[in-house]
Amino acid sequence: MSEASFFSDMLQSITDRGRQLLFSGSRTTQAAAKADLQTLCDMLLSSRGEASGMALAAEILDRWEALDSDGAQAFLHMLHEKFGPDTAKLDQAIENYRTDKSSAVIIALHQAAEPRRQELLRRLNHTPNGTAKLVRMRQHLLASKEQSAGYHALDADFTHLFGSWFNRGFLTLRPIDWSTPAYILEKIIKYEAVHEIAGWEELRRRLAPSDRRCFAFFHPRLADEPLVFVEVALTRSVPGAIGDVLDEGREQINADEATTAVFYSISNCQDGLRGISFGNFLIKQVVEDLRRDLPGLKNFVTLSPVPGFARWLAKARASAADRSLPEAARKTLMLLDDPNWPDNEDTATEMERVLLPLAARYFLIERTPEGRPVDPVARFHLGNGARLERLNFLGDRSPKAMQQAHGLMVNYLYKLDDIVANHEALAQRGEVIASPAVKNLANQHDESRSSGNGQQGSRPFAQIMNSTLGGGRK
Repeated sequence: MSEASFFSDMLQSITDRGRQLLFSGSRTTQAAAKADLQTLCDMLLSSRGEASGMALAAEILDRWEALDSDGAQAFLHMLHEKFGPDTAKLDQAIENYRTDKSSAVIIALHQAAEPRRQELLRRLNHTPNGTAKLVRMRQHLLASKEQSAGYHALDADFTHLFGSWFNRGFLTLRPIDWSTPAYILEKIIKYEAVHEIAGWEELRRRLAPSDRRCFAFFHPRLADEPLVFVEVALTRSVPGAIGDVLDEGREQINADEATTAVFYSISNCQDGLRGISFGNFLIKQVVEDLRRDLPGLKNFVTLSPVPGFARWLAKARASAADRSLPEAARKTLMLLDDPNWPDNEDTATEMERVLLPLAARYFLIERTPEGRPVDPVARFHLGNGARLERLNFLGDRSPKAMQQAHGLMVNYLYKLDDIVANHEALAQRGEVIASPAVKNLANQHDESRSSGNGQQGSRPFAQIMNSTLGGGRK
C-alpha cells in the first residue's frame, strides 16, 4: 500500500468515526443533521475536535456536491457575503497599527484581515477527497464569476490557498507511456487541449514509439488525476508544421539519434486550477530529465499555437484608423475570408508575404494594457525565459488553428544558459527576446508601413525567410 493510500484510508476512518459520533442521536447532533449549510460552516469554524471537524467538513462537501446549479451558486454567494473578515476586529487592528507598528500588532492585523472563509476552506480540505472537491468548487466558481463580479474576492482566496497546496514541492513528475494504467491514459485523451487525440490508436502513436515522450505532474491528494502534461517529439531538426510531428507515416528514429526535443502540446487538466502555474516547472524539469537520459539532445524547442493572432488581426482590419496595416496589405487580407485560400499557391505565397511581418509585430510590439505580450501562449513561454525563434506559416491547417491563427505556429527556443536573462528582459524592460529572423520580419513590416504604398522594404522577403531555422513555407 502506498503512503498516500494509507494516509487517505486513515483520514476516511477518522471521518467515518466522527460522523457516527456527530449524527448519533443527541440533541446537538440532531440539530447538526438538520442545520443548513451556513450553520454547518459556522459549526466547523468553531469545532475543536479533529474527528468531529472532519465529519462536519465531509457533511458540508457531500451536501455541496448534491446541490443543483442554483443551490451551488447560492452557496458561493453565502461564502462571499457571510465568511469575509470580521470587520469590527479588522477596524480595531487597523487603529492599533496606526499607533503601534510592533511585530505583534502586525501579526494581529494580518490575522484580522484574513477572510474567515480561508480557514473554512482549509478545514474542508482535511476530509478524504476534500482537495478534489474544492477544485471542483472553484471550477463552478470560475464558470459563474463573469455573472458575479463580487466573486473576485472569493476566487482570490481559492487562488491563494491553491498556490500553497499545489506548490512545486508537492508535485511529482511521472512519465506517461503505453504501459501507464488505462484509467490515466483515458484522461490524457480527455484532457488533450491543443491537438485532439481521436482515440486509442492515435494515443499509441504518440506514446509508444522510441522517439516520443510524455510527462505529467501529479499531486498526492489527486493521485490519479494529472494536473498538466506535455507531449514531446524527439527529432533531428526543428519542425515547422504539426503535420510533420503527428504524421502517421513519418520516419521513426531511435531516441539516441535525436538532437532536438520538441514540446508540441502542453495541456492543463483541471479547470478548477486555472491560473495556478505548473507548466513552467514542468518544462524545466522535463528538460533536465531529458538532458540526463539523452545527452545527444542539443535543442529544446516548442511547436506552439498562436490562439490570439486571428482575433488581433480582425480588430486591426476592422479599424480604418489602424496604420499598422498598409492599404495593399488590407487588400491581401481580404482573401482570408475565403476558407479555401491556402489551397491556391499564388494566394498562399502572397498571404505569407503579408502575414508573417504582421505576426512579428504581434509578438514584438503589441501589448496588453498591463504591458504584457498579447498572446497567452507567448506570455507563458516568453515569461519562462524562452526565445521567440521562428514563425511558421500554415504550420497547422486544422480547422481550430485556421480559425484562431490562420494556420500560424511558432517555435520558442529554451536555451538554459539564456533563460534567466530572457525572463528578466521581458519582466524588467518589456522586451521580447527574438531571433534575428523574427526581428527582420518586424523591421520589414515597419518599412512596408512607412513606405505608405504596401511595397516591401529593400530586403527581399525570400532572403529573410531563408535566414530562419529551416526557412520557407512547410
